[in-house]
Amino acid sequence: MASKHKFLIHNQGDHVGVATEDIKSGEDVIGVYMDTDETTSVRSRGDVPLGHKIALVDLPEGADVIEYRTRVGLTKSAITRGDYVHVHNIKTARW
Repeated sequence: MASKHKFLIHNQGDHVGVATEDIKSGEDVIGVYMDTDETTSVRSRGDVPLGHKIALVDLPEGADVIEYRTRVGLTKSAITRGDYVHVHNIKTARW
């Protein structure tokens, strides 16, 4: 029996997915790519609230964060796959 997805990824190549339900730390969760309907799984390294982002890839400090095939931010510190991604570890790329 297939498990229900708990996050969505807008496009292949995006670095983050968006939680469609609260995700608990240590939870193995499935995400769906909206452009291809493919799935991926990630083990969460922190609680991720509904509507917030989970990292799909490892990113070093100062790296671009891609969502919607667009640079949406820069990492303030290194991010590991499964991390909760929010204002504590990314900043706007606008300034």
